[in-house]
Amino acid sequence: MTFYIQPHQFRRMARRLAEQPQQRALGVNIREQDDAYVLSALVPGLKAEDLNIQILENVVSIEGSYQDADGEYLLNELPSGSFRRALRLPTEVEADKVEAKIADGVLTLNLPKAETARPKKINISLN
Repeated sequence: MTFYIQPHQFRRMARRLAEQPQQRALGVNIREQDDAYVLSALVPGLKAEDLNIQILENVVSIEGSYQDADGEYLLNELPSGSFRRALRLPTEVEADKVEAKIADGVLTLNLPKAETARPKKINISLN
């Protein structure tokens, strides 16, 4: 089945989209493991130098910017502009041991929990 849109429909659609504020939220997934949090975010087309990641106590901040492409589009759904996301984790993390990587448009942060936030096993001595 072929789908055709008339030019006047594009103009009407473009006007509606231009009236709506463009959202630049960075969607993330966060998993908790015993000794770390693992954060994943989609960052298509971005490289390491396009991102600024900072950690202070238990707050992770991710900033970046997509290049704005010039020209007119019939449909423009790819991300553009800058974004910032700050996330408060349930416990503090060890900022000096955080590992970050980008592969196939996915940013992955391994955020080790601070030693004070990790569960401790207490051995019971027998008398």
